[in-house]
Amino acid sequence: MADTPDLRRYAPATERNREPILAVLRQVLPPTGTILEISSGTGEHAIFMAPRLAPRYWLPSDPNPDARASIAAWQQSAPCDNIYPPIDLDASSSQWLVESEELPNCDLQQHPITAIVNINMIHIAPPSAYLGLFSGAKRVLPIDGILYLYGPFKQGGVHTAPSNAAFDASLQSQNPEWGIRDLEEITRVAHSHHLELQKVYPMPANNLSVVFKLVG
Repeated sequence: MADTPDLRRYAPATERNREPILAVLRQVLPPTGTILEISSGTGEHAIFMAPRLAPRYWLPSDPNPDARASIAAWQQSAPCDNIYPPIDLDASSSQWLVESEELPNCDLQQHPITAIVNINMIHIAPPSAYLGLFSGAKRVLPIDGILYLYGPFKQGGVHTAPSNAAFDASLQSQNPEWGIRDLEEITRVAHSHHLELQKVYPMPANNLSVVFKLVG
């Protein structure tokens, strides 16, 4: 009988950044509710964060079926009571699955979404993804709900390090719609969706944690 394939994927950056991200999340997340993770990728952040952020619940999502398979495989290898099965969600969609129907094995009535976490997405996606992210956050979050972003950003239109400039050039060579975004532009778009910048945390490897709050 053939061995069951291991569908878990691995992202080398996860082990390097998960502890610093967790430290910020512990400071900024609401104390209860469900944390919706947009673009969960391999699922490694989800399986690491969820048990450490209890009693909050964690809802991973990704539009890629292979990513969702990886997330589910990670969940199977490290079971956790406060993490929900991954859902199919594209940030750029005009309506997210969490808005349109009840989700199996996911009690958003008892544990409503109070925060959204998005790690390393907006620079490897077209602008429609971050525009959709802010639009969706406005629809889904309660007043005072938190939107957390992590990744590299330009500040004042300038890269914060030569390595980020090289990374940006590499991204744009792969897809001209990709690239490191300017923090001021991101903040302007967020503000247009009633999301106000709360704090920016410098992070390892020239990344930033950027925290917004929905103000109505």
